[in-house]
Amino acid sequence: MTDETLDWISVGHTGDLPEGRVKTITARTTSICLVHFDGQWAAMNNHCPHQRGPLGEGSIEKGVDDQCWIRCPWHGWDFDPLTGKPPGGHEDTGQEMYPVEIRDGEIFVGIAPEPPHTRTVTDAMVETLTNWGLQSVFGMVGHSNLGLSDAIRLAVGDGKLKYYGIRHEGAAAFAASAYGKLTGKPAACLTIAGPGATNLLTGMWDAKVDRAPILALTGQVQTQVMGPGAFQDIDLLSAFQAVTAFSQPVLPSSNHVELASLACKTALVEQNVAHLIFPDDVQTLPSEQEAGAPEGRVSRTSIRPAQADLDAAAALIAGAKRPLIIVGHGAIDARDQVADLAVRLGAPVLTTFKSKGLVPDDHPNAGGVLGRSGTPIASWFMNEADLIIALGASFSNHTGIERGKEIIQVDFDRMQLGKFHPVALPVWGEVGAFCDGLEAARHPDADDQITELAERWAIWRAEKQARLAEDHGRGIHSFAIFDILGRLVPDDTIFAVDVGNNTYSFGRYLETKGSQRVLMSGYLGSIGFGFPAGMGAWAATQDLDAMRGRKVVSISGDGGFGQYPMEFTTAVKYGMDVTHILLHNGELGKISKEQRSGEWPVWETGLHNPSFAAFARLCGGHGSKVTEPAELEAAIQEALDYKGPALVEIMTDAELV
Repeated sequence: MTDETLDWISVGHTGDLPEGRVKTITARTTSICLVHFDGQWAAMNNHCPHQRGPLGEGSIEKGVDDQCWIRCPWHGWDFDPLTGKPPGGHEDTGQEMYPVEIRDGEIFVGIAPEPPHTRTVTDAMVETLTNWGLQSVFGMVGHSNLGLSDAIRLAVGDGKLKYYGIRHEGAAAFAASAYGKLTGKPAACLTIAGPGATNLLTGMWDAKVDRAPILALTGQVQTQVMGPGAFQDIDLLSAFQAVTAFSQPVLPSSNHVELASLACKTALVEQNVAHLIFPDDVQTLPSEQEAGAPEGRVSRTSIRPAQADLDAAAALIAGAKRPLIIVGHGAIDARDQVADLAVRLGAPVLTTFKSKGLVPDDHPNAGGVLGRSGTPIASWFMNEADLIIALGASFSNHTGIERGKEIIQVDFDRMQLGKFHPVALPVWGEVGAFCDGLEAARHPDADDQITELAERWAIWRAEKQARLAEDHGRGIHSFAIFDILGRLVPDDTIFAVDVGNNTYSFGRYLETKGSQRVLMSGYLGSIGFGFPAGMGAWAATQDLDAMRGRKVVSISGDGGFGQYPMEFTTAVKYGMDVTHILLHNGELGKISKEQRSGEWPVWETGLHNPSFAAFARLCGGHGSKVTEPAELEAAIQEALDYKGPALVEIMTDAELV
């Protein structure tokens, strides 16, 4: 190839590399060892033919014959600095050389024009994933997923995907889990083999137990070294077996497009975890398979209950003077139908914590959250009810639904019906279809529970205000925080809530409004969920028209934020408009409380913390610190108004929750 047909790529200046030194440079995507030796410049293939060691990280050393050689840093193979030839006994051909020109002190290396891209296995699979609706990937690029990463890079360049490079794979899984909980559609998390893959497990379990779709895309060692125990070789199929509804390796003989389609279908239809394993050598194999798509493979989701069950439910309702509706996360897509049913029946609506806000607290029929994180309003109406209509609720022991009551239970998952104990009427069907199909008349002498609701709300609001007088001089009362936050945030805010005392206070004190949504680590209850979940929720606001423009507020304690603090830099890098409310009490307050209530000594729950506000500013975002109640409103409003990641560090009293 003549010099005229080469692409001449600038790789630096002569002052960048002293005499007698080598360095690694990149010309377009070609890794090259650049040499400055004996007053001359040379460029050669950077990969040692032994095990692809980087020659540019080596050194020029004298051999036994006093001749100088480039010595590979990995295993000591030698090459002539100017010709790339070995001293003999290794390789006859030596290293591929590239022409070098110096132009006014600037170094240019001539390389062949970039060949047309050859479509690979991972290209075909990523095309399939985007055809099925995948829009966002959270991950970390590494040595065993480079082929897959390049396919994702091309899709990002074509505008088919968005990619967010995280600092810890656990945060990627939590972000993808939150995205799935919010949208019902999967995001993906990308990792390398071995420890990168295993770091996903907590977030994947969070998605599994909370019925959220998620895709895990993990690199793997090359197929020829799988099994004997190569570097980072873990049996990922076994490691992920319990947490996944679908997990398959992509092998050279696999129908790789079909595997991608089945992974997407499993995540969507089963609202569960799907996993694809990509051995390093398979990722770049050529592929002629056409990308898959969902057309003709997914049915409509509405399941109308049997008419006999609707009639039986109507009869039970007609005989109840104090019917009560309890909604769980399984009713998340039927919030309007649930509210309409409540109005028709004159029934209060209580929510599980996972479905807080599904019927907002400013609705006349709303009774707030039931259970340990709930309100005394909800407890009152639970005790007084003579019929419970449980819609998409799974009867968690944290919720505290009274099992001795007469219960109508509606769920799209037949295994959830009467799962822990018999109910008066189990109804299989979608919650929205049940509400629309139910023709129920109220008992002629039904109690006026809506007037009672208003009275109970007045009592509870007065009680909350009275609690502000509690002051131990150790920090701000959590009610003051959530009272102000609830008033300031928009009606369509998405909250991502961590685990700890902050969670209980949020459930108890913040009154939801409008179409607000709450995301949490429900059944797994994993600390550290809050801020990564906020990142996932923000990504959804960029992808889906229904979410676009909604404000994201994440909430945690100092213990929870300390799990993944460096993800704040991720949020800064991608301009994520997430406001984080951090309740700083210097301890794992929930655990201290449990130790005291169990008559244990409080032990090892104290935390040594930095200034989180200063940390946020050092990361490039907004950070403010609040030590007095009078400062709260201005600080929170300033953070909400900031266009980008913002953190409000609030010094709180661990006992005032």
